Amino acid sequence: MLTAVTGLGSIESTMAKNLPVISIHQVPSRRTRRLLDKSRTFHITCGVTICIFSGVHVAAHLVNALNFSVNYSEDFVELNAARYRNEDPRKLLFTTVPGLTGVCMVVVLFLMITASTYAIRVSNYDIFWYTHNLFFVFYMLLMLHVSGGLLKYQTNLDTHPPGCINLNRTSSQNISLPEYFSEHFHEPFPEEFSKPEEFTQNTFVKICMEEPRFQANFPQTWLWISGPLCLYCAERLYRYIRSNKPVTIISVISHPSDVMEIRMVKENFKARPGQYIILHCPSVSALENHPFTLTMCPTETKATFGVHLKIVGDWTERFRDLLLPPSSQDSEILPFIQSRSYPKLYIDGPFGSPFEESLNYEISLCVAGGIGVTPFASILNTLLDDWKPYKLRRLYFIWVCRDIQSFRWFADLLCMLHNKFWQENRPDYVNIQLYLSQTDGIQKIIGEKYHALNSRLFIGRPRWKLLFDEIAKYNRGKTVGVFCCGPNSLSKTLHKLSNQNNSYGTRFEYNKESFS
Repeated sequence: MLTAVTGLGSIESTMAKNLPVISIHQVPSRRTRRLLDKSRTFHITCGVTICIFSGVHVAAHLVNALNFSVNYSEDFVELNAARYRNEDPRKLLFTTVPGLTGVCMVVVLFLMITASTYAIRVSNYDIFWYTHNLFFVFYMLLMLHVSGGLLKYQTNLDTHPPGCINLNRTSSQNISLPEYFSEHFHEPFPEEFSKPEEFTQNTFVKICMEEPRFQANFPQTWLWISGPLCLYCAERLYRYIRSNKPVTIISVISHPSDVMEIRMVKENFKARPGQYIILHCPSVSALENHPFTLTMCPTETKATFGVHLKIVGDWTERFRDLLLPPSSQDSEILPFIQSRSYPKLYIDGPFGSPFEESLNYEISLCVAGGIGVTPFASILNTLLDDWKPYKLRRLYFIWVCRDIQSFRWFADLLCMLHNKFWQENRPDYVNIQLYLSQTDGIQKIIGEKYHALNSRLFIGRPRWKLLFDEIAKYNRGKTVGVFCCGPNSLSKTLHKLSNQNNSYGTRFEYNKESFS
């Protein structure tokens, strides 16, 4: 069953973002901060690189296993992994420590790769999550992989230097020195030396004093792996300590189109607009936890924060059933009127996202598709509280939905924001455009108080090229931050338009969070 993480724009970024937490606002350069926001892309790139070179590594060892068996030589028994000529190479794979651990690592890597594909993530997120955590097993096997002593080095280079001539061996094999010289150096024996002794005394020739001895290399993989693993474990311990105290749920609100809002408080919890948290409800699942974007952030005057989540999977369905009784799932629950015993809910975070940068541009274009509006809700709530401390001076907010009822999720917030800036004589601060891509005959948000929004409601999809040209024209020579949370098709369109040049000297910088 699908366990979707729809409150956050992308469930596939979970693993990449569960790395040690760095506050991007501690980095002064915007370019550097934008690179840090590419952590998921970097994570995927590292994974693909590991897969490619693992394939090369495995292929090389398979060829080596065959060569060890076919070309077995008693001259270098210590170096040969095979025990006798024509030994079955499969025995080398399944009866030795390097071979067996290597096979197990290939199996683990295969499971992680296949479970990371788009089809598996969408059809069964649990499989993706649990198999991805096999990385710990992978690294444990990797440290054991090099402990079998397959790689060796020579310990007596001083008495048996490379290329030396073993006179004892040539004598025992009835090979003369001239013949040995011609065979190994591809040159005739010098005629001016009538005796081999004269040749060795007057020419720089290395003579083997003893047979070569070899010793297994001391395993060093743990030196490279233990440090990062310790850092990861320390970070996980810190996150566990930080999230071990449950939140207090203030209210649970059921919105149209299977969307639920949870408002809660937690002591000393602080977050910035655009960030997200990870929810863990043991009553739903003891092991599962999922990220959701904050739609309301705590401020100096209020400690309440909240998230919106769309009910589209088994985890969210079970979570909703615990929070909302079946008879009340279509209406708002007022905790002061109807007392409820909520299950324990733990949160981890907050974690950063590219949307934090939207307040650091002078001009920002925020585009949301459906439930992808959640990252921008906290930004709009912040502007509603106080917009003056931020660099932002103009916000273009585009929201595309299939269902007219979906706009009601944040219709009140948009109306309050619109009225606020009109009262402050700043009507151009927020440019709101709502697009209804599909219609069932109802073409306006029902309610007299939503009149301001109905005048900004358009039927169909935005004409993105025209919209970008209009923004560029009215913001000549400036930099516009473009932020998108929605389907990949929408993200690709905006990314392409952001990279195109325009005649007004306006520069568009693209930032995204997309559905998986």
